[in-house]
Amino acid sequence: MRLSSMADYAVVTMCAAARHCGGSRVSAAELAAETGLPVPTVQKVVSLLGRAGLIRSMRGAGGGLQLARPAAAISVADIVEAVEGPIALTACVDGADCAVDHTCSVKPHWPVINNALRGALADIPLTQLAGAREMA
Repeated sequence: MRLSSMADYAVVTMCAAARHCGGSRVSAAELAAETGLPVPTVQKVVSLLGRAGLIRSMRGAGGGLQLARPAAAISVADIVEAVEGPIALTACVDGADCAVDHTCSVKPHWPVINNALRGALADIPLTQLAGAREMA
């Protein structure tokens, strides 16, 4: 399994944002400079993360970006799902057409596998990746 580049960039961006927890808000340009990602990429990722309720944007003086909830309450699964949608290793779980659907003996087991993968990613808090023990 391999994450898309956007999911990878989202994790990197959230880690950078988490390092600003408790401090002033940060701009997309600052996050881009810290991560080495292009500003348009960070802006796109921030938009997806904002729609998922993981990061929020404030306009005006003193505005910028900040985590929408404590870093310890955000998991890698939350970030990946914000960009990729529900974690599913195969399309058949989502009801997509499959040539062997009528004879497949594995299909009933994919939800168990997907839940195990999601659970593993859900057990990794953003604080762990951002290199901090406690972040507000």
